[in-house]
Amino acid sequence: MARRRLHRNNVPAARALRKSMTPAEQAAWSVLRNRRFRGLKFRRQHPIGPFVLDFYCRELQLAIEIDGGAHHNVVDQAADRERQSLLEHPNAGGLRFIRLVARAVEVDPLGTIESAVVAALGDPPRRRPPGVGPPQR
Repeated sequence: MARRRLHRNNVPAARALRKSMTPAEQAAWSVLRNRRFRGLKFRRQHPIGPFVLDFYCRELQLAIEIDGGAHHNVVDQAADRERQSLLEHPNAGGLRFIRLVARAVEVDPLGTIESAVVAALGDPPRRRPPGVGPPQR
């Protein structure tokens, strides 16, 4: 019997979202991909349960969500808060969330992400990507 993943039904949706990333998501991905940010592994448009997270770091149990124009109305904000509280609950994995404003990410992706991560988590360690030796002198 084949083992099923809980989020399998969201994989097509996540794939579609990866193909249609917003400019802010593209800017953030340029900072987060390939362990460029502190040597941490991030996934983009990562499905968890019935949801798809913009960016997810399993090591830190951290979700980074970028809120653009679609997140400015009251209904969407309420849905975002409900989804976040469900995923932050200890029984659902106890994820930590960082919400970033799309315009700030577009203007300064590295600075915006760096300051938000440090504010939310303190100063997480910097890891070297695999295969990268100590700094040259």
